[in-house]
Amino acid sequence: MITDTHAHLYWKNFDADQADVLARARAAGVTRCVVPGTDVETSQAAFELCAREPGLFPAAGLHPHDASAFDERARTTIEALSRRPEAVAVGETGLDYFKNFSPREAQRENFRWHLELARALDQPVIVHCRDAHADTLELLRSVPGVRGVMHCYTMGVEELPAYLDLGFHISFSGVVTYPKNEANRAAARAVPSERLLIETDAPYLAPEGRRGQRNEPAHVVLVLELLATLRGMPRDELARLTSANATALFGLPPG
Repeated sequence: MITDTHAHLYWKNFDADQADVLARARAAGVTRCVVPGTDVETSQAAFELCAREPGLFPAAGLHPHDASAFDERARTTIEALSRRPEAVAVGETGLDYFKNFSPREAQRENFRWHLELARALDQPVIVHCRDAHADTLELLRSVPGVRGVMHCYTMGVEELPAYLDLGFHISFSGVVTYPKNEANRAAARAVPSERLLIETDAPYLAPEGRRGQRNEPAHVVLVLELLATLRGMPRDELARLTSANATALFGLPPG
C-alpha cells in the first residue's frame, strides 16, 4: 500500500479522465490519497469527491494565495467542513512569500486562524511554506500543541530540525527528484523514519522524467523509489513505513 498525502484531485484538469487517473493510481499500488482544499469552493469539492471515491480523504483550508478572501464566509465554511467526521486535517494553509498573491499580513492572519482551529479540533494541519521559513516557524511556535505536516518540503537539512522539534511530519514531493536539488535530497536522508511522508501535490510538481506534464497520484511511486534509494531500504518497506506514518498522523483507516 502506498499513500499520496497531498493531491488536488478536484481540479478542472482532472475532469475529463478522473476515473482513469484513480485507476492508474490503484494499479500502481497508490490506494489512499489525502485531498486538501485550497479555498471554500475547492474544499467543498474535495469533500464531495471523497464521498464518492474509496480511499480518498478530505481536508478543508484556505491557501495563502487566497488569504485575501479570508472573510466570515470562508471561516464559517472551512470550520464546518473541518468538524465533519470524515475530515482528516485542517488545510492546506501556510505562507507563500515567493508569489505574494495575498498580502503577507493577510497570510499570517489566515495561517494563525487555521492553526488555532487545528488545535481546537485536535486535527493535524497541512502547512505550505515557500520562502517564508522564519515567519512559518514563528507562527507554529505561537500556537503550541499543534501537530501536522510540512507539505512539499523543499528546504534543506539546515531548516529541518526546527520542524522536527515541533513534532511535525515532513513530506517530500517530485521536487526531491530534480537534479539540482541535492539540499532537498540531503533533508530526505535526514528525516527520522517515523516522520517521513510522500506526496505528489498533483496536478503540480511532476517528478523528473515527467516534468512539464500534469502530475497525478500514480507518479508518487517515483518519489518513493528515489527516497528508498537515498535511504538504502527496499521500496516496499518504505511504502509500508510512509503509509503507516500517514495512518498515524491523519487517523486514516487501514488500506
